[in-house]
Amino acid sequence: MTGLSTSLEFLRGAAKRGEPVVIVRVAETKGSAPRGDDAWMAVAKDRTAATIGGGQLEWLAIAHARAILDAAAVSGRISVALGPEIGQCCGGRVELEFRMADPAALAELEHEAAGMISRFAQVLIFGAGHTGKALAKAMSPLPVKVSLIDERPEQLAGLPDAVRSVASALPESDVRSAPPGSAFVAMTHLHSLDFQIVAAALLRNDAAYCGMIGSGTKRAVFESWFEEQGHDRALAGNLVCPIGGTAVRDKRPEVIAALTAAEILAALYARSSSQGSG
Repeated sequence: MTGLSTSLEFLRGAAKRGEPVVIVRVAETKGSAPRGDDAWMAVAKDRTAATIGGGQLEWLAIAHARAILDAAAVSGRISVALGPEIGQCCGGRVELEFRMADPAALAELEHEAAGMISRFAQVLIFGAGHTGKALAKAMSPLPVKVSLIDERPEQLAGLPDAVRSVASALPESDVRSAPPGSAFVAMTHLHSLDFQIVAAALLRNDAAYCGMIGSGTKRAVFESWFEEQGHDRALAGNLVCPIGGTAVRDKRPEVIAALTAAEILAALYARSSSQGSG
């Protein structure tokens, strides 16, 4: 599950058990603050879920929420200056709202979460080998919709709940049907299939990210092949290959996955920021 889904599941489970929980929301910020006004966390007697930024601010919020649970405080708002008095130096101020997790509050969060998730960008990973699975797992808690696509259904077992598994013999069709601004990563067991996938992604000309696992040599071979197919070689300049950058030279699947996940997320945010500023 994504972090958002996990936090909501925490609230649903507590509601089913009749366990009292306080929802702490960042209602307003002034100046520098660790999180924005979309952040919230859930506080039970002995557990918490999600975060409003960590540090002393969060410790104070948890203590106040548990005082509410102990009936030593009432729901409402508190204002916290992020300065020396609480051992922080952000310099801003945060207003926190405390509310019992009743059905109305949970319904509001569910509605907000559905709206947020509907706007998540899609990340399509082709190839459920070691690195493909590692990348899907690395991206599963992030604010994106992840699909892992492979023609071998047996390779798609054991994935996190947040990862959509797709058994497909025609991955190019999955590329073509993805919404604009999606990210595509080819890491199948066949170079020829990788070429077909990234070619389809590049020809869309609206991908936020198009990556292919491999070396500089593989990239050069692809560029020649792409041109031989009658396509503009300049389009291949939008391909990321090798993926994950070159600063860290480590071929372990989990390391490649971590580096590539950061690269994809940066590309998605860059696209979102450029569209917002336009």
